[in-house]
Amino acid sequence: MTTPMLTSDQQASILLVDDMEDNLVALEAVLGSLNEPLVRARSGEEAMKALLRRRFAVVLLDIRMPGMDGFETATNIKRLDQTKDVPIIFLTGTDSDDAGFAFRGYATGAADYLTKPFDPWVLRAKVTVFLDLHRKSQQLERLLAREKQQFDAVTARLASIEHQLAQAPDPDVRELRHHLTRMEATLRTMRRP
Repeated sequence: MTTPMLTSDQQASILLVDDMEDNLVALEAVLGSLNEPLVRARSGEEAMKALLRRRFAVVLLDIRMPGMDGFETATNIKRLDQTKDVPIIFLTGTDSDDAGFAFRGYATGAADYLTKPFDPWVLRAKVTVFLDLHRKSQQLERLLAREKQQFDAVTARLASIEHQLAQAPDPDVRELRHHLTRMEATLRTMRRP
């Protein structure tokens, strides 16, 4: 079974954040078959720059890094309006304090937490879920934008008709104008969030 080709606006980038080259290579090997753009960052600072330049479906974030560690990076990601909704999967070595690190990871807003070495199938499955959610979110945004355009077009057309009817002296036309005004008010009410 072949996977349909996605257009560039349907692709969901994945940010890989780790200071160790071997770990980045391993992540790329595991996730390469998803056919989505994989973007590398070797530090928390690089990750923040990448997040401000483009949208990501998910961030795979190492906890132990020099400089800005994974917890601090996650805190900064969740602090910004532009990036606060990007899901984060924390990755850490098995020698870490699992319970304490996991708690701290979830407390900083992580969606998931995996210890290295991780099962490649599990990681791929988790990332796939976030890719699907990202695509559905983008689809919903497009539908809402289209609906808003249609709503605005109907409202503008009603306003134009109302203006034309206001010029007519006939009492039946004035009654029709009254109904159009009420419809326009209903449309404005429906458009409000």
